[in-house]
Amino acid sequence: MLKFLFLLIPVLINAEGLKSLIEFAHQNNQLVDSKQLLKASKQKELDAKKSDYYPTVDVGAYYQNLNERTTGLTGDIYSGYAKIGFDIYDGGKKSALIQQKTAEHQASSYDVDDTKSLLSLQIMQDFFNIRSLEGSLISTEQAQKSLKTQLERMNAFYNADLATKDDVDRLQAAYDTNAYEMESVKLQILTLKLKLSLRVTKEIALLSASEFKDNGEVEFEITDSIKSLEYSKKSIENLSESVKSAYKPQFRIEDTYSLYDYGRTDMMHPEGVDTQNKIMLSVNMRLYDNDSLSNTQQAIHIQSKAITKQVEYKTKEQEMLHKLSLQRIHSSKVKIQSALSALKAAKSAYETIEKKYTAGIVDNVVYLDALVAKTNASSLYETSLNDLQIAYGIYYHYAGQNIEEFINE
Repeated sequence: MLKFLFLLIPVLINAEGLKSLIEFAHQNNQLVDSKQLLKASKQKELDAKKSDYYPTVDVGAYYQNLNERTTGLTGDIYSGYAKIGFDIYDGGKKSALIQQKTAEHQASSYDVDDTKSLLSLQIMQDFFNIRSLEGSLISTEQAQKSLKTQLERMNAFYNADLATKDDVDRLQAAYDTNAYEMESVKLQILTLKLKLSLRVTKEIALLSASEFKDNGEVEFEITDSIKSLEYSKKSIENLSESVKSAYKPQFRIEDTYSLYDYGRTDMMHPEGVDTQNKIMLSVNMRLYDNDSLSNTQQAIHIQSKAITKQVEYKTKEQEMLHKLSLQRIHSSKVKIQSALSALKAAKSAYETIEKKYTAGIVDNVVYLDALVAKTNASSLYETSLNDLQIAYGIYYHYAGQNIEEFINE
């Protein structure tokens, strides 16, 4: 017994639990990484807009050469300058753009969370569907062992002229059909494991037992995808405010300090000043643009209304799916009871019929029907257990919760 347990330890260590798979995927999945990078880019855009509040400093230089000198100007002029500028008032444009970029950054943050949430849901469904298929495979493997035993027994009877070729052929057909179904299930398991490996970004071999906590009804929150839409709407509304600012007066002050040097000078082409400091205050306001900005504002307002409609629909959809998920849990629990009752009856019937078949009281048709019924009932019961776990995961998802927080391992 101890030797068996020691052999089992490596299998248990290498088995993957649902919660650990989800956490690993959140850290390594490329789609999540992509959303994280987009979020980082939005942060940089926000930082850039905040920097617009600081004064600007420019430096420059130029060289001017006149081949034929104009009276009063030297032949060569060398100049370097430094200019500092500051927007005293811009009609609220910078403030609106900062708010716009802040909303965009927040929307991108919820996009990251939404991608993780959808990824968790997909991984959860793959995980328990694989567990169901593995349960089905175990049932068919057990049936295959029984069929092999009976086929060998019937072949022995046939060789001793105690059974007909028809008896052997029926068992052989059932054996081969069951083998076919086993391979089909194995392929389905492999397909789902490869999909799961792609989402988790590592190879999946064995899955350990995992289940959700039954916390009853949890607090309902709108999903991250809806929150992202709401902040996208705020971003568009602030963009509209930045466009409106063009109709307001805008004041800017600039101070330019220049240094000069001259070449090819004489009485007719004297040197100018050596230094110069120029202060300039400017004001600008849009008076007429043939409703260009007004039409732009209207277009933005229509976009905002479109997103509002999306939010309304998505919210109603989530509420509907949330209610449906509650019913799904209830239905899954009822199915488990029915499947368990069917499994007990099928096992009892099979045990009785197997004994009668061995004793030659019933034919192989009755035996095969009982074996198929037991195999199907066993597979159905295992599937019903995993369907309940999927129902829990879907419920927590549409309640706006992180499903990994409700997993027991």
